[in-house]
Amino acid sequence: MNKKEILAEMLRNAGISALNKMQESMIKTYGGGGNVVLLSPTGSGKTLAYLLPLVLDLMERSTAGKEESVEAAVQAVVLVPSRELALQTEQVFKSLGTGLRAVSCYGGRPTMDEHRTLKGVRPEVVIATPGRMNDHLQKGNIQADTVRVLVIDEFDKCLELGFRDEMAKVIRQLPKLRRRVLLSATDAEEIPGFASVGKEYARLDYLDKTAEVKERISLHVVHSPEKDKLQTLLRLLGSRGQESSLVFVNYREAVDRVGKFLKQEGVYCELFHGGMEQKDREKALYKFVNGSCNVFVSTDLAARGLDIPDIDNVVHYHLPVNEDGYTHRNGRTARWEAEGNSYLILGPEEVLPDYLDASQVDEYALPETVEKPKAPKWITLYIGKGKKDRLSKTDILGFLCQKGGLSKEEVGRIDVKEHQSFVAVSRQKHRELLERISGEKIKGLKTIIQVTR
Repeated sequence: MNKKEILAEMLRNAGISALNKMQESMIKTYGGGGNVVLLSPTGSGKTLAYLLPLVLDLMERSTAGKEESVEAAVQAVVLVPSRELALQTEQVFKSLGTGLRAVSCYGGRPTMDEHRTLKGVRPEVVIATPGRMNDHLQKGNIQADTVRVLVIDEFDKCLELGFRDEMAKVIRQLPKLRRRVLLSATDAEEIPGFASVGKEYARLDYLDKTAEVKERISLHVVHSPEKDKLQTLLRLLGSRGQESSLVFVNYREAVDRVGKFLKQEGVYCELFHGGMEQKDREKALYKFVNGSCNVFVSTDLAARGLDIPDIDNVVHYHLPVNEDGYTHRNGRTARWEAEGNSYLILGPEEVLPDYLDASQVDEYALPETVEKPKAPKWITLYIGKGKKDRLSKTDILGFLCQKGGLSKEEVGRIDVKEHQSFVAVSRQKHRELLERISGEKIKGLKTIIQVTR
C-alpha cells in the first residue's frame, strides 16, 4: 500500500472519518522533514496530528530498510507530563492498528516491571514521563543511540519548575536525534533552549482557532450567596440533569471535600487528583469516560492530557489561578466541533477575572426548585482478566450478550487492560446480569466479575 492508503486504513481503524485542517497541515509538514513546533488548542486532535505522520515515517523506513536493526530498537521517544497522557497516547497509537509497537512508561509502578515489558514487546516507540524515561536511559533499559525522533507533548509544561531539568537530562542522553517535534495548547513565551529545535524549524500556529472554540462555549456566572459554595454547586448540577460535568477545584483537599459532600447528597461522582493511587485515578477516569458517572471533581490535573469526549459542562468551583489555566479547563468541553458550557461560581466577595469580558458572560439563574442529578444510564463492571489472558472486547461483548442476556445496546464502552477489563452495562439490567453470569466462565476462564466501586 502507498502512504495515502495506509493513512486511510489507520483512520478507519481509529474510527476517524476525516482529518481537520491542522492535522492535514501537520502530516504534510512532518513529511517534509526537519523540526516542527505545533501550537493548537486543547481538544483539536494534536495527538493524532503527530502520531499519524510519525507512524508513516517509521513504516516507510522499516520497509525500505534504511535503519540497521530498525525492527528491534526504539526509534522514537514521546515525552509527556503525566501518566494519564502517556496511557492515552499509547491507546491512540494502538488504535491505529499498524502492527508497530508502543509502550508507555511512567511513575507509580515498579521500573523493573516496565523493563520486562520493554524487553518482551521491543517497541519502536516509547511514550514516557521525563523522570521515568531518565530511569530507563540511565539503567540501559532503552538503547539510546537508536532514537532518531523526539516528541515533546505540552512542551509549555517543560518550562515549569521540576520539568525543565528532567527534560534536559533526557535529551542529553539521546545523542543521535535527527528531529524534534514540540506541541502545546498555549503559546509559551519561549521554546526551551534544551529542546534545540534550532533556527530552522516549521512553526504551525493554530491558536487563533481558540476564537472558534470560544464561540462554541457558552459562558455563565453563577452567584453563590454563601462563601461555602457547596449548596450552589449541588443546585447547579441538579439543573443540568444527566449532562456530564467536570468540576474544577484548586486543591486536592478540596476535591475530597466537594466529592464527599456530593456523594452524601446522592450525586454519582468520581474524584481525581495527584494524591490518589494510580489505579484509583484510572478507575475514576474509566467511569466518567464511559458514562457511569456524570460528575467528575478534579484539580487542574484533568485540564490537560485527558481524552474525555462529550463533556457538556465545565464548572469552575474555584476560580483558575490564571488565564492559561482557564483556557485549559474550558478546553475540556466543546471538543471536535461540539458545543459546551462553562460556569464560574462566584462567592459573595469574588468578581470575574480581568481576562474575561463581562459582556460575554451570561448570568445563570438557578431554578427555584432543582432535583438532584439522576443516576447515570451506565454502571461499570470489573473483570479480573485482560489482554495477558487473551481476552478481547469481542469476547466480553459476546459473553455479556450470550450468557448475560444483554442486547448490544445494553453494553457500552469496553476497556481491556493488560490484566483486567472494565465494561459499561445498563444500570437497570446489571443486577439481573450478575445473577445470570454468576459462576460462568468467560472464554473458558474463571474470574471475578463485579461492580466497580
